[in-house]
Amino acid sequence: MATVFKTFLNNDIKSTRTLLHEAIPITGAIVSGTYGVFPNDTNVKNYAHGMFQSVYDYPYLSSSANHLFDITVGYSASGSLSGAEGDRVQQPKKINIYNQMAGTLMGWDHTASAIRFDKDGNLGTTGDEINDAIFLNFSRLLQKDEIKKGSFTIKLGGGRSGGQDGLRTESILTITDAGADTNYRVNSAVGDYGILSCSVGGAFSGTAAQRSADAGKVGLIFYQAGVAVLSASIFVGAITAGQAGPVGALAQDCYMLDDDTQTNYTTISGALTGTSISGCCDAIRRRVYDISFNNTTELNSTIHFCRINNSEYNYSSNPTYLSSSKLVVKNTQLDAPVSYLTTVGLYSADNELLAVAKVSEPLKKDPTNEMTLRVRLDY
Repeated sequence: MATVFKTFLNNDIKSTRTLLHEAIPITGAIVSGTYGVFPNDTNVKNYAHGMFQSVYDYPYLSSSANHLFDITVGYSASGSLSGAEGDRVQQPKKINIYNQMAGTLMGWDHTASAIRFDKDGNLGTTGDEINDAIFLNFSRLLQKDEIKKGSFTIKLGGGRSGGQDGLRTESILTITDAGADTNYRVNSAVGDYGILSCSVGGAFSGTAAQRSADAGKVGLIFYQAGVAVLSASIFVGAITAGQAGPVGALAQDCYMLDDDTQTNYTTISGALTGTSISGCCDAIRRRVYDISFNNTTELNSTIHFCRINNSEYNYSSNPTYLSSSKLVVKNTQLDAPVSYLTTVGLYSADNELLAVAKVSEPLKKDPTNEMTLRVRLDY
């Protein structure tokens, strides 16, 4: 225990923040096709409530499995897919999922209604809402503190073919948040979010006028929450005359797997209304070609500069420092005192030990030298 204390001055303590990034790749083969026979992949967990699926990197019953992300779908009660409940499979659940995600991520308006997702982030405008959505909720294990802005990419198969391989490999839709590192939105209840844009063959979908109107915007990515929201319109075909922006990214509608028989196919609208949530998730998983992003770990540090002047800490309170009331390190009375520094203790204002730092080797200290020891606390 120390017997001599030295107080830090204002310029002896500095705080810093460091952002560490790690590349995260998720291949489509992991999402479907590696473990078991699609759609009964053993690394995909379905629940009795049937409201979402969880995807793992290994069969989920294994102790070595890591949770990658959850996937689910939903639509707004104000959207075109909402209708008579008897004609819609799991409609209450799909609407509740949409409202829960929208309320959590976008917030609530003055009428206590969830604010609908908006393709360009301009809340309150009409005509650009995302009423029919696909949700990817990435695990904290992957995203850490947040997804790095401008690094998110998801590639989806946009083929019309009913063949399972065609669902993944024909007409790749590349959806990114390119440019979001300098152009992102902050009007969310859970932090920052960026705009997801879709391209096919290196160009945004739609005509030049349509691209100018909304630049292929097809979803949102919430960085701190780790949630990607994709408009189901990415699987819808050519735009019709008079519409303000592109409905989808393709020249024709995609076929989605029908959950009832696993052999029939329908449009995305038919899947959302006529298929269970798990069935929709299966169909979308089969189209995943690749997902990649960089995660972010925020490392906050407090750096303490322990300054030792030439006249300080030249003696030790260690009992072994004395022998027969004489300093062990002095041969004669005229020898200069000397000590060896091995440990730095940081104390509170009432002299309670809070942290201990060790040097790599003992440091010789005598009246002829001065030192500054840099102690960093990470949290």
